[in-house]
Amino acid sequence: MSAATPAPRSSSFASYVSLLEMHPELLAAHLPKGPDSAALVARYPDLAAVDMREITIRGQHGDLPARHYRGPDTSAGPALVWVHGGAYVGGDLDMPEANWVALTLAARGIPVLCVDYHKCLHGVCFPVPSDDVLAAWLWAVQHADELGATPAELHLGGASAGANLAAGVTKRLRDDAGPAPASLLLVYPIVHPQLPPLSDPLRAATAQLTGTAVTGDMVEEFNLQFAGTADVLADPYAFAGNGDISGQPPVYVLNADADYLRASGEAYAAQLDLAGVSVTVEFEPSAEHGHLNAPFQTPGERSLERIVCWLRGRARTEVTRM
Repeated sequence: MSAATPAPRSSSFASYVSLLEMHPELLAAHLPKGPDSAALVARYPDLAAVDMREITIRGQHGDLPARHYRGPDTSAGPALVWVHGGAYVGGDLDMPEANWVALTLAARGIPVLCVDYHKCLHGVCFPVPSDDVLAAWLWAVQHADELGATPAELHLGGASAGANLAAGVTKRLRDDAGPAPASLLLVYPIVHPQLPPLSDPLRAATAQLTGTAVTGDMVEEFNLQFAGTADVLADPYAFAGNGDISGQPPVYVLNADADYLRASGEAYAAQLDLAGVSVTVEFEPSAEHGHLNAPFQTPGERSLERIVCWLRGRARTEVTRM
């Protein structure tokens, strides 16, 4: 879920999906659009140096749009394959959660391959979006030099629903679907089919949220739309919090402070730690769900700095180990 595709109340989610399926142009005309690249560059002039290149990746279920971002520093280093959110039914490469994130990281010397995937509309459901992200990851591994990294320095990450797709694909990679990422980056993720119980601090942090917040009831509807059928809700690749989570690369979880979905990020971090996976978990103060989709605001800017620090820190760790 993200700010560019605001969720309706739980009771109207089916109507929202029907409108997306039958009249997407009407919905697009009324949804608020985030700032485009020109507006972002006007506010953050250093983004002007980033080169953007449109890419089409051949996937199992059809062609996938992707966009490569690279700054003026062409020396090899860490790079990121990034997956936007959108409740599995919305979002695209132009939303700030994709475009602003990628522009900012590339301007800071971290190339990004921003990938899109089939939305869960018109009967599409798991494993199609997961297969799409897996195909994009394998393409990135094969073209790492072109992206500005080596395969060993290629990281995978996503936000919200995109975080769950990235996390599920990481488990598939662990189970021999391909090379694992150098690390997994999850921003305000939802990786459980039902939202775990809220801690007392999280209850306090969410006490003042308005009716526009993403709630546990909404999460169940989004997840069922993604799963397709109730039995898939238990699948260990559909929802990364299911099943065995050991044997994964280092994981960075960045939650939003006042966000019901923080319960999933915190629970997954605890599961990873118990399973012996190296995990770092933080939350962004004064931030709500989808804040990477809100440029020009402090929480999003701070979170991007955290992401840069994580990726650069992992690169330094790998150099030290070598």
